[in-house]
Amino acid sequence: MVEIRSYHYEPEKFEAYKVWALDEAVPYLKENLDIVGFWIDNGASPELSGSSPAPQPIGSANITWIIRWPDMEARNIGHEKIFQGADWANIWERHPDANGYLQMEARFADEI
Repeated sequence: MVEIRSYHYEPEKFEAYKVWALDEAVPYLKENLDIVGFWIDNGASPELSGSSPAPQPIGSANITWIIRWPDMEARNIGHEKIFQGADWANIWERHPDANGYLQMEARFADEI
């Protein structure tokens, strides 16, 4: 299965977040998780379509990443191991603004 994580991060603080993510978080996460992809918004306007397109009041997610897991139990154990450890705590201490996340969404899908 895959976990698709989408974040809406405070636009005014996004540049500082990008530096922290690229220099600190992403290398650690790629080393410790089966990251399928990690995407950071490049400033291009989103394309909305469909029969009832509706932009979100806080805008589109500006960070998205996908992690591959064997199953939900492995995901829960993995989150605890990775995000409760001393290495992540050290990285998190240098986060430019941990309160800058306006919204986070985690979705789960079977990989085909």
